[in-house]
Amino acid sequence: MVEIGIKGRLEQTVTPEMSAARVGSGLVDVFATPMMIALVEKTCNESVLPCLEDGQGTVGTLVNVSHTAATPMGMRVWCESELVEVDRRRLVFKVKAFDECGIIGEGIHERFIIDTVKFEAKVQAKKK
Repeated sequence: MVEIGIKGRLEQTVTPEMSAARVGSGLVDVFATPMMIALVEKTCNESVLPCLEDGQGTVGTLVNVSHTAATPMGMRVWCESELVEVDRRRLVFKVKAFDECGIIGEGIHERFIIDTVKFEAKVQAKKK
């Protein structure tokens, strides 16, 4: 059962593949904003997966996160999440991202619980 208060934490080391220059979001070799957002989404998703029923998953639907400090290549970064609202299938997380020097971003991330088979079928139907 998904309940308010579930916390998550994921950590990674910034590699050249995660740089703004590499992913196209900027021209410098620092941790890219899209990669920080991916870390936020992964942290939130993985925090609730053990609480879902078989055949369920979550999808991201809203990201409202600031990226306030640059992180160089090779430094560790991590995200901490807390589930702060559950409205039927809608999940709202408070998130903060850090590097070894302090906070680099924070905000809100929303996800929805889905039935993965139905979701995939709906997506595939768009091709027809």
